[in-house]
Amino acid sequence: MGDVAVIGSGVIGLTCALRLAEAGHRVEVVADRRPPDTVSAVAGGLWFPYRAAPPDRVLRWGAVSLSRFAALAGEGGNGVLLREGVVLHRRASPDLGWTAAVRGHRPASAAELPGGAVSGVVCTLPVVDLPVYLEWLVGRCARAGVRFRSATVGRLAELPQERVVVAAGLRSGELTGDPSLAPVRGQVVRLANPGLTRWVVDDDNPAGMAYVIPRDGDVVCGGTADEGESDLAVDPAVERAVLARAVALAPELRDAPVLSRAVGLRPVRPSVRVDRVERDGRVVISCYGHGGAGVTLSWGCAEDVVELAGR
Repeated sequence: MGDVAVIGSGVIGLTCALRLAEAGHRVEVVADRRPPDTVSAVAGGLWFPYRAAPPDRVLRWGAVSLSRFAALAGEGGNGVLLREGVVLHRRASPDLGWTAAVRGHRPASAAELPGGAVSGVVCTLPVVDLPVYLEWLVGRCARAGVRFRSATVGRLAELPQERVVVAAGLRSGELTGDPSLAPVRGQVVRLANPGLTRWVVDDDNPAGMAYVIPRDGDVVCGGTADEGESDLAVDPAVERAVLARAVALAPELRDAPVLSRAVGLRPVRPSVRVDRVERDGRVVISCYGHGGAGVTLSWGCAEDVVELAGR
């Protein structure tokens, strides 16, 4: 197996690096940010194929990841939990394609629907505590022999490896000459967990997308989906609106203290790019544009990257 450079230290880059190393490649992760400073660390971490296309490949990638996360949840120490929750719908004919990958889902009862929701899907899905999980991934990569180097890659030609995986989120576009990537800003606030275990997703909320994702030590409340916005400053007015929507979904959060807040930029393109091209004698494998579904698609996309690298 050959040498591979992976550009990017978010959940996509680290998962690709781990699977490549496990497949026998000599792997170096090159990134200008530490994993806790990537957009991955901002994510709520619920398995859900949000803002990602095309549907058939997303479903396949997501199913692979769902199976892997279910196994990891049984191991402990990696930040992966399996928890029941409800995806709410406020339209008569919602898109339920994602449920094909999920076992044991059922329609929500009337008692499980807040005001305005016309239906819902109750299911058990992985909830991934990203700060914990990213640290776990780094440890697994290190044990598999992956090297890490802090650097900003300006051009792919700077790298000595014969194969390069571009998994650099929004920076991937400038590295590959792809103008289709665009930021979609998301703002979250993390509250102390008063004892919640059940998550709620309410993307159709007319006041703005809303979700409540309880982890062990906190509850991630969101969010926003601001097309083309790249401001990383926390907006207090937006936070107040996010909290109002979250409390409407989970009244137990009304007096919960704020632990932290964050903003992240989802890397969105018309479809997730996972492909291989040859450029200047080097194999370039793209793996980016996952939108709000980086965690959800990570293991499935990494399997495709391993296949592409081995050819």
